[in-house]
Amino acid sequence: MTTATFPNPIQAFQRLNQPSGVMQLGAITRALVLLSGVTMTALCVFAIVRALLGLTGDLPHLTNAAVMFHVTTVIPCVPLGLYLLLARKGDAMHKALGKLWIALMVMTATSTLFIHEGMALSWIHIFVPLTYRASWIIVSSARKGDIKRHKAEIVSLFLTALMIPGIFAIALPGRLMNVMLMG
Repeated sequence: MTTATFPNPIQAFQRLNQPSGVMQLGAITRALVLLSGVTMTALCVFAIVRALLGLTGDLPHLTNAAVMFHVTTVIPCVPLGLYLLLARKGDAMHKALGKLWIALMVMTATSTLFIHEGMALSWIHIFVPLTYRASWIIVSSARKGDIKRHKAEIVSLFLTALMIPGIFAIALPGRLMNVMLMG
């Protein structure tokens, strides 16, 4: 007769964060991803709460459909990207959420082209072609099994095309996130 064995809950939790593939982040990269992702997520949540409570004053940005679409697609990219970089890799959930994240990133990048009338572009729009390029490489390298390249492109896309514009959206006066946080 066999006896039922119950797994150690601590071991079960540890397995959650152990990748099934070889895509482990180094300590410095992991710390940078964690610090930037948690900070940006917290700032986004704080800004949204302030806006919902009416503590931000006038938000004329929200009358622009492209801005609304952009905000709707970019906000989930931060915590979702953070989760994907830190959680278990290679299983069906990782693949499905990864496809969602890439789709949101591409939609976010594309929406920036329509925010200003006449498609007026600035230096920050350099992240649009970088996002397209990285998205293509992320998908193609995963399909080829080139996990090293897949990892490098994802970390790069997360830290550059997501975090750098996010920092400027918070720091530059008049930007929606700046108004929502400080206004």
